[in-house]
Amino acid sequence: MRTRLFSLLTVLVLLMLLPASVWAQEGVVSGVVKDEAGQPIPYATVWARPADKGTSADDRGRYRLTLPTGNCSLTASAVGYQSETRSLRLTSRTTCHFQLREEVVRLDDVQVTAKSQSRQLSEGAFSVNALQIHSSANKLVTLKDIVDRSAGVKVRRQGGVGSDYDLSINGLSGNSIRYFIDGMPLDSKGNDVGLDNIPLNLVERVELYKGVVPAHLSADALGGAVNIVTKRQRTNYLDASYGVGSFQTHSGDLSGQLLIPHTAWVVRPTVSLNSSKNNYLMKNVEVWDEEADRYILTDKRRFHDRYLSLFTQLEVGVNQTSWADQFFLSASYSHIDKELQTGAMQNKVYGQAERLSRSWGVSLRYLKGWGRLHTRFQASHTWDRSETVDSVYRKYSWDGTWMPSTGNEINNKARSVRLYRRPLTVVSAGLDYDLAAGHNLAFHYMLNRRGNKRSDRIDTEFVPTNDVVSKHILSLTYAQHLLQERLQNSLFVKQYINATSIRQQDNYTITGADQIEPHHTQCYWGAGWGSRYTFGTALAVKGSYEHSVRLPLSRELLGNGTTVYPNLTLKPESSNNYNLGLYGTWQAAPRHELTYEVGGFIRHVQNYIRARVSEREGMMQYANEPAIHIKGLDFEVGYTWADALQLKLNGTWSEARDLKKYKTDGNPSATYKNRVPNRPWLFGNAEASYTFRHLAQPSDRLRLGLAYQWIHWYYLNWEAYGAASSKARIPTQRIVDADLSYSWQGGRYHLTLSCTNLFDRLAFDNYMLQKPGRALYAKFRIFIH
Repeated sequence: MRTRLFSLLTVLVLLMLLPASVWAQEGVVSGVVKDEAGQPIPYATVWARPADKGTSADDRGRYRLTLPTGNCSLTASAVGYQSETRSLRLTSRTTCHFQLREEVVRLDDVQVTAKSQSRQLSEGAFSVNALQIHSSANKLVTLKDIVDRSAGVKVRRQGGVGSDYDLSINGLSGNSIRYFIDGMPLDSKGNDVGLDNIPLNLVERVELYKGVVPAHLSADALGGAVNIVTKRQRTNYLDASYGVGSFQTHSGDLSGQLLIPHTAWVVRPTVSLNSSKNNYLMKNVEVWDEEADRYILTDKRRFHDRYLSLFTQLEVGVNQTSWADQFFLSASYSHIDKELQTGAMQNKVYGQAERLSRSWGVSLRYLKGWGRLHTRFQASHTWDRSETVDSVYRKYSWDGTWMPSTGNEINNKARSVRLYRRPLTVVSAGLDYDLAAGHNLAFHYMLNRRGNKRSDRIDTEFVPTNDVVSKHILSLTYAQHLLQERLQNSLFVKQYINATSIRQQDNYTITGADQIEPHHTQCYWGAGWGSRYTFGTALAVKGSYEHSVRLPLSRELLGNGTTVYPNLTLKPESSNNYNLGLYGTWQAAPRHELTYEVGGFIRHVQNYIRARVSEREGMMQYANEPAIHIKGLDFEVGYTWADALQLKLNGTWSEARDLKKYKTDGNPSATYKNRVPNRPWLFGNAEASYTFRHLAQPSDRLRLGLAYQWIHWYYLNWEAYGAASSKARIPTQRIVDADLSYSWQGGRYHLTLSCTNLFDRLAFDNYMLQKPGRALYAKFRIFIH
């Protein structure tokens, strides 16, 4: 390992020391595209001739192009503005700003040919899916539903709206995946805030990094990362929606932006409210029949699974001033109430237990460019408080009846109202320096400190504790953009420092509290690279590698207070991740476009952290598996005709096998080379939509959509255990969703009707928990620009 790190560092240093004259044939032109009021124009297009090459500006109007040195002309354009062309002589580093005038001629249709930021990201050196949210914002869905349709990604739910879920990317899942919002950990918004709670109308796109995670996220992810990128428009707008659906589901979102006239100040409020009774029908569950004097299988509705979440946020700041490119302060609050219906498996039914969460957070974001140097600083602190109520001695059945019990519902112990205070402090800083044309060096640092103070309101025998888990992650990245952007290279090294202070001693036979040091600090190293070469629009190849380390989360080490026991002896995971892919775009005719991407991946994981479930208790605990080998393929093909017909097909094959040949006692392991259980290994998605235009009014749109999801059957437990006829299997699933959406008055008003699980198929997910059957939803959205 040290030899590999030394080799990568040596290559990095040698490349940095190459004389600038080697790259003298190319130069970089950069600048900002603004309007007449001096406000940046996000995502403007800048095109260069005679190089016949272009790019899109970012959300702050900044662009950057690598071109051959010499004479050239640049043209900046944007929808609603007059184009502007400038001639210049390009040297190794040239600055060219644009100020566009508003276009007074109204155009009915505009064909934009520049690549979006999502497309540019997908065509970078790393394996990443970049999902645009715009087309889904009108439907009553969550980010979790959108991500689940992406190639190589699978989301497994434990129930309906607001239920816990497990997301896997290329075979690695659960806490191996890290979640971010605008580059900051998502749990800075609240420990229980997830992909269900972030409103769609706040989001621009979702970035799904597969296997190799870029250093700028400063993550100790093992299998990938999810980064939610919020909107950063430069105009006043109000976006509000309300949705209603089956199982007494309601959803309301409001977001907006106000630019204070004649100043650089911006105000962005966000409010999101979601609720559901989740009383969908559970099929073939066991209920005691008095007449038959035995348990029978019948259909019963869920009766204790109500969910309510409130998320609010207010951002205030400035853009493009002399002292800051961006400076924003924000405050957020989340409120989540959830009744608990089952444990980790549905044979354990609850009727009174519930979890209540409250989170308050403040954060700061500062960005500033100083010529070749760009700086970034972000910090947040979150006060997180959750309460698990488990105060009755009852044992419930699926018909809502109960009988007295000797212990509480969750773990059959004393009555408890367990209180958790989990403050989180995050500090993220970065320096980005352009060494020369096409050469960049970046340093990033992140601190993540999570507290875990436990107490109990009614259990007098519980001993309060205050545990702390801290992580420091540092990274250094060297990036190249050569051969007129056809070749991209990125090399990075990371250092992970893990510090724990754990004082809890209860249940030591289960948690391993007697086997650890109360205070412990450990350092780990990782490194990686990514490369991409473009032969043309129809063919490009990219590959990446990372030796990654993932430090256990507080949830894995310390439990969640309800269905997850602590395991204080957990070791960090490590993995060697390899990716290789091909992609391209082919235009057979002016209105026909075909895109494709295919990739292969290999993961060699040591000390793999996997959730183990006790069927008797319905409790879960995370534990290390010595060696897991994962390999697979995924692909996605898309076709678009005339911006009306859209077709997409993707599929994933992923095998995760246990490579532990011998048990700790020296005897052969029965699960050697078995597939890891409770994990889909073959699945795919197909989507089709057609948009009708120029209906009652020229700007009206009617969109019809159909989605199909297929999942091959898989074993619930290790395939080596039990007889073939009695092994529990999660069956093959085929789910069809449909939607109809109508937009009018230039996209100001939207009405969408949708149906999920159209044919009411019996569907299962994580640990064979049933998912909802057929459901109908309606959503109305108004967008005032």
